[in-house]
Amino acid sequence: MRTREDISMLTVIHQPRVAWDGARAFVRAAGSPHSEAFAARVLRRLGSETYGHFADTRQRLLTALVETGGDRYAADVEAGKWRVRLEDLLRNRPDLTDEIIGLTNEALEI
Repeated sequence: MRTREDISMLTVIHQPRVAWDGARAFVRAAGSPHSEAFAARVLRRLGSETYGHFADTRQRLLTALVETGGDRYAADVEAGKWRVRLEDLLRNRPDLTDEIIGLTNEALEI
């Protein structure tokens, strides 16, 4: 039986918020000069499929930068894709929640 102390120590994770924060941070990291180092952390912590998506995002952002000179449209589209991708990942693999939160925090420090 849980005590009051046990209950007060529980943390509620709002997966849609984690996904949205992660999406914005991942796209920011993908467009930064430190994207390759961050990509290596994504590979190590979330696996090759997510790493591949991150590499694709980096490429699309670089292409959009060359073509438009920095229009935000590409970054906004990528953030939307990442929100859905991370929500799906969190739903199917809730054990990766801490990894996604950690990567989000690291991306915000870049």
